[in-house]
Amino acid sequence: MSGCEGYRALAGVYDLLNREIDYTAWADFIEQCFDRYLPARPELVLDLACGTGSMTLELSRRGYDMIGVDGSADMLSRAYAAKPEGSGALFLEQDMRSFELYGTVGAVVCCLDSLNYLLRDGDLAACFRTVHNYLDPNGLFLFDMNTPHKFRTVYGNNAYVLEAERAEEDGGADIFCAWQNFYDEKTRICDFDLSIFEEQSDGSYLRSDEHQQERCYDLEEVRSALAASGMELLGLFSDYRFSAPTEQTERWYFAARAIK
Repeated sequence: MSGCEGYRALAGVYDLLNREIDYTAWADFIEQCFDRYLPARPELVLDLACGTGSMTLELSRRGYDMIGVDGSADMLSRAYAAKPEGSGALFLEQDMRSFELYGTVGAVVCCLDSLNYLLRDGDLAACFRTVHNYLDPNGLFLFDMNTPHKFRTVYGNNAYVLEAERAEEDGGADIFCAWQNFYDEKTRICDFDLSIFEEQSDGSYLRSDEHQQERCYDLEEVRSALAASGMELLGLFSDYRFSAPTEQTERWYFAARAIK
């Protein structure tokens, strides 16, 4: 999911390259959190940094009134294209640190390490304050972040190649993404250099390049930013089964409540 500007090259192939993501299982986990931490089902839910809208539309299909906010017009164009006729989901192009809504929502979800895209000191706290501002009293904030372990061992200075193929009705083109990481332990910034190759009708490949960055946050930074924004941390998990994190955990799942 995109939490910042950019994604021009990646937007058109994002869902293909991330087709292993099980949005059904993730949405099941979100609904279990609603049952666990809220007294009633939230009517209006915000999907912050919604990207191509996959989670927004999954929750919309389950009967929630959905708002999707993202900073990338390119990703949002894909979300609008995927929106079924008659869907009431609303998509807005706004900064996740300073977005504005017409009123409060019962829950906010922020998926796929979007918060790691907040790079500058104070960005995370600014985002949390804005989330708190638009949550109902005792409203729920569910989000995930990549862990320091993942930055050091999975990202590191490693390189990967992702492969995908468009459906036959979309031309059946092959797509390759070469992905090189550069992680700086001192700044805790990881640079991603992406080169995307998409097969053309004549058999040649069109290359598009994109540069992205994520910041590694430790648990204390996240806890402090939540507390400073007026939110209480309710739970911290390593998977959809509510398992406790370990030193090998690659993704943290957080549940927090707005205190008002």
